[in-house]
Amino acid sequence: MIALKIEDLKLFTSKLFVGEVFDQFLAKEAVIVTFNTFTIDGTIRSAYYSKEELEEMNTGQLSTWAMMKPFCFSLIKGKRLPVSFRIILQMSKEGTERFLASRQIAFTPDQVKGLYLNIRYEEDKLSCVTGTSVSVFTLDKTLDEEWDQAFKGFLKQNEIPFLEE
Repeated sequence: MIALKIEDLKLFTSKLFVGEVFDQFLAKEAVIVTFNTFTIDGTIRSAYYSKEELEEMNTGQLSTWAMMKPFCFSLIKGKRLPVSFRIILQMSKEGTERFLASRQIAFTPDQVKGLYLNIRYEEDKLSCVTGTSVSVFTLDKTLDEEWDQAFKGFLKQNEIPFLEE
């Protein structure tokens, strides 16, 4: 787990809320504070959709960030900045499988419950904290270290400047 301070708030939020940089992630939760606190649970409610729609969407239990992004953006756009927001993104199952294989990490995809990115904005500061969750006890920190390095690489690849806190 690492905490990264994002140096260019406007650039990052543009890539998060307008661009497609984070669209492949799943959205676990978003909490946006403006004149009220808006909490969005990213869990898909399958009863809302027909069986055909669910098959066509081909998503798991969580919405993609691409699906939730317009709603979140509508809450923060305007003349005033939000008081704060917190967004929890998770790597998709397929992305997690590719990550484990490419990094040759000794966990099976079923053992990795999540590779997370916690984005937090408050008091004019934006930070990203990485996190992992596994279903087995381990003292091995390889997964954490590799996820931290991969996320820093992701930010560099997308030209998002950051500092380690």
